Amino acid sequence: MNLISFKIHKAGWPFIGIFALVALIFYSFSHFLGVVGFILTLWCLYFFRDPDRVVPTKESLILSPADGHIQAIEMAPMPKELGTKGEFLRISIFLNIFDVHVNRVPVSGILLKSVYHAGQFLNASLDKASDLNERHSYLLKVELRQSKLTTKIAFVQIAGLIARRILSTIEEGDRLIAGERFGMIRFGSRMDVYLPLNVAPLVCVGQYVLGGETPLADLTSEDLPREGLLK
Repeated sequence: MNLISFKIHKAGWPFIGIFALVALIFYSFSHFLGVVGFILTLWCLYFFRDPDRVVPTKESLILSPADGHIQAIEMAPMPKELGTKGEFLRISIFLNIFDVHVNRVPVSGILLKSVYHAGQFLNASLDKASDLNERHSYLLKVELRQSKLTTKIAFVQIAGLIARRILSTIEEGDRLIAGERFGMIRFGSRMDVYLPLNVAPLVCVGQYVLGGETPLADLTSEDLPREGLLK
């Protein structure tokens, strides 16, 4: 890892400061506890890292909004608070406590809705977490200039068992750019992306993806869904 380009998300500095202070206090009582505190401080630095990414520029690509493993690809309705009926292709990404937790916009468009929904803090790897957990849902209008296609997609930040805080910096009416940072979820979580049913995923369950860099789908592609083997 290039330490010169190692960046920390601004939301992390209060936590890093607290961890460092606790480590110093622990060290005054016990060298062992001080070392444990120092290791936890380093983990906190690592958790709040905010690396730059190489963002593909093809306008029809749906990029992963988060780092993590593809947990599920299935048909499901959008969160009820978005007011959009019918079923969509839902791609779920699970983030563990060692993944980058800075979230990125999956595709350029205009943000039609941004709705926070209070809920539970179940393990984010559970299917019912999409419906029951605390979340922040976004509905995006996408207009492709080259193909003259207009559609809507949604993406959802979902809190998990350890995650207790969803951060967002975007508002309804904002014109968003694919790959730009828009928030984060602290300490383990999940991201769901909802696409039209006629869009084939470019990823497989179990695949690791990078936020703002890995294409999840192409709105204009006629390819069949991807298949993969674990080797």
